[in-house]
Amino acid sequence: MNKDRNFDDIAHKFAKNIYGSDKGGIRQTIVWQDMETILAENNAKSEPLTILDAGGGIGQVSQQIAKRGHLITLCDISSEMLKLAKEAVEDNGLLPQYQFIHTAVQQIEQYNVGEVDILLFHAVMEWLDNPKEALDILLKQVKPSGYASIMFYNHHGLVLKNVICGNIPHVLDGMPHRKRFKLQPQKGLMPNDVYQWIEDAGYEIKGKSGIRSFHDYIGNMEYMGDYQIEDVLKLEEQLCRQEPYLSLGRYIHVWAKRK
Repeated sequence: MNKDRNFDDIAHKFAKNIYGSDKGGIRQTIVWQDMETILAENNAKSEPLTILDAGGGIGQVSQQIAKRGHLITLCDISSEMLKLAKEAVEDNGLLPQYQFIHTAVQQIEQYNVGEVDILLFHAVMEWLDNPKEALDILLKQVKPSGYASIMFYNHHGLVLKNVICGNIPHVLDGMPHRKRFKLQPQKGLMPNDVYQWIEDAGYEIKGKSGIRSFHDYIGNMEYMGDYQIEDVLKLEEQLCRQEPYLSLGRYIHVWAKRK
């Protein structure tokens, strides 16, 4: 039985909570800074780049890439997410640069997408029953010397967040998934495992960033000191690519080049 998460039932809520919030804004900012680097390393190509946005949701990142003239294939297991993505893409005048495929990421080979210049695989693996299998399939879709941009929910960040919240017994029990938290991923992934999977697939890791290495750990006490959300973003930008802060991010974004 397929245990992978499908967001048909809460697509609108998911989009609002993930993208329409301060934490979503921080995530988008840090990931996009890394994407700028990836795109810059591909700027010698005269033709538009081909992008596979696997499990792409409403395509927040890929739409920014499409605005630069590149071509996007977005696949998602959720028909409701695809509907929202199409509406957003059409509103932004980017429909001619997109094709949409309603499928699980593990089935993408059946659609003859061809090898792409850049793979986007963001915040999907933690919702999958077998994340390594899906990653292996998708990494084969990238051209030699192409790039993979991968973001995953970090096990270490999940431990730290639970400890800060006082959920010590939950951590000692191995943090079993609590079904009542519909927007909380089923599991965090061990960063070193993901890095090894990427390298074993024939890639060289070029960069890593912690996503929300600080924001999610700020307490809710009435008086914590004077700061604005802009200050938190500056702190994230300043330290998110340095250890130990990188490895404490709620998510980690890693990008790699296929050899």
